[in-house]
Amino acid sequence: MLTAGLGTRLQPLTSWRAKPALPVAGATLIERILEGLASQGVRDLVLNLHHLPETITMVLGDGTAHGVRIRYSYEQPLLGSGGGPRRAFDLVEDDRLWLVNGDTLARVDLDAMAESHAATGALVTMAVIPNPDPAHYSGVLIDGTDAVTGFSRRGSTEASWHFVGTQVAEREAFARVADGVRSESVNGLYPQLIAEKRGAVRVFRTDTPFLDIGTTSDYLDACLTLAGATDAAALRGARTSVAADATVQETVLWDDVQVAARARLTRCVVTSGTSIPADFSADGQVIEPSATGGLRLTPIARPTA
Repeated sequence: MLTAGLGTRLQPLTSWRAKPALPVAGATLIERILEGLASQGVRDLVLNLHHLPETITMVLGDGTAHGVRIRYSYEQPLLGSGGGPRRAFDLVEDDRLWLVNGDTLARVDLDAMAESHAATGALVTMAVIPNPDPAHYSGVLIDGTDAVTGFSRRGSTEASWHFVGTQVAEREAFARVADGVRSESVNGLYPQLIAEKRGAVRVFRTDTPFLDIGTTSDYLDACLTLAGATDAAALRGARTSVAADATVQETVLWDDVQVAARARLTRCVVTSGTSIPADFSADGQVIEPSATGGLRLTPIARPTA
């Protein structure tokens, strides 16, 4: 599982926790992904770690509590989406692995995908859906046989598909990557494979719903979607306290947050240990403690294409 990224677009939330360790309507993102894999029979996992690794290991441990076995691959320096899997293959005997992103929730039918991959002889198969928002997402370009021909940038007008974070790959696909050297898949390795052999990288089309946790706006929307319209408690962490006359709407409160009288919060994310003073008001902000003892506010906004 690819969980080593810096989560730059999720700042300032990822100053506190690694992206997969963010709480998403109760459970952490990594727990939700792990639960989905375990429900389809995946029991042995390797997680690569780099940024704030302890925030992930404290949640998962060795996996026993979740009914799985977890091993960790520590990366220093960060090895990227090509170098991370290359290192993972050294830790297992299997010549075929699932590669699952730690920032996307999508329940792909793994049995059907594995069958499709084996039938085509591809080195890599990527699960995709029609690109729902090319202005926001880069795309996967394919031909009429579902072979990947290239990748488009965010904002491109080319017809494309959206990768939902699940791949199945052969050891051979990463054999050319030197161990310990940073390598990216989409921006380096996969175009090389495609150039050498048409069909080396293919897609598995799916209609699964997906939730992306790429930006603070995406994160807030995912939390609200999973909590639903009536489960406000799922948006509040442990030991939170909200005054009876405070107004908290479409807002995520992490652990140990206190919201004082008459405060008003709308579409905010409040990080752990924050105290919201009386009569304070904010709309569309990440709110965290500042180094000087006050509050630091960062607007929640989706980046433009």
